[in-house]
Amino acid sequence: MKKIECVILDWAGTAVDYGCFAPVAAFIESFNELGVPVTAAETRAYMGLTKVEEIRALFNIPRVKAAFREKFGRDYDETDVQARYDAFRRVLMASLENYAAPVPGVVETVAALRREGIKIGSTTGYTGPMMDIVIPAAAKAGYEVDCCVTSDHLPAGRPCPYMVYQNMINLAIPSVDCVVKYGDTIADIREGVNAKVWTVGVIMGSNELALTQDEAAALPAGELEARKADVRRRMLEAGAHYVVDDITELPGVIETINKNMNQQ
Repeated sequence: MKKIECVILDWAGTAVDYGCFAPVAAFIESFNELGVPVTAAETRAYMGLTKVEEIRALFNIPRVKAAFREKFGRDYDETDVQARYDAFRRVLMASLENYAAPVPGVVETVAALRREGIKIGSTTGYTGPMMDIVIPAAAKAGYEVDCCVTSDHLPAGRPCPYMVYQNMINLAIPSVDCVVKYGDTIADIREGVNAKVWTVGVIMGSNELALTQDEAAALPAGELEARKADVRRRMLEAGAHYVVDDITELPGVIETINKNMNQQ
């Protein structure tokens, strides 16, 4: 009988840091220091990539590229990318511990999945040193994983599949059919699709929805549903097999996947 043996979760915006605000704030501050501002929406468009790749993407936005040229009289180069990456890391590392609170429902749902014998892996756009801060801070709040893979020593990060495959190796998962990748960004979806695993997107608390808990609660119901529908559409268009409102729906999705796999 085929069944899901492993769920691989993203971190910020999926398991911790409701709304994925830590990296957004650090990108904005690091570019402000340069005198070439970027917006929250611009940073969120590339969220889920490795952070240095996101900085390259931000520099390459036509508006940002033009602003840099106007300020410095030249085009940006790799030295500028690395300088912003250094600034980003400095800002982020100083604040990461404050953004490690688990998203509501994560601790309880992960415990329920473990009771079913499911292993809990994870991938992230953060580096190993960044996760050295996040992992113990999240553990103090009750969230732990069986495996955390960063892209530091792999050929590439998202949307490539290597972090998913490294989780499978570390956790001894025999087949992509047995894996669910669960995340809150379009890059997460593409990572799962490229790895050929079951891919599930989450809306509430996600980078794509881009709302705090209070903001989500304060929105008129119709507006919130419209925004959720837009996120759902974009995740499905990116290739997600399923999209859920929140993690409490994930065990039901896994039950459906298990049933479908054994009816083929």
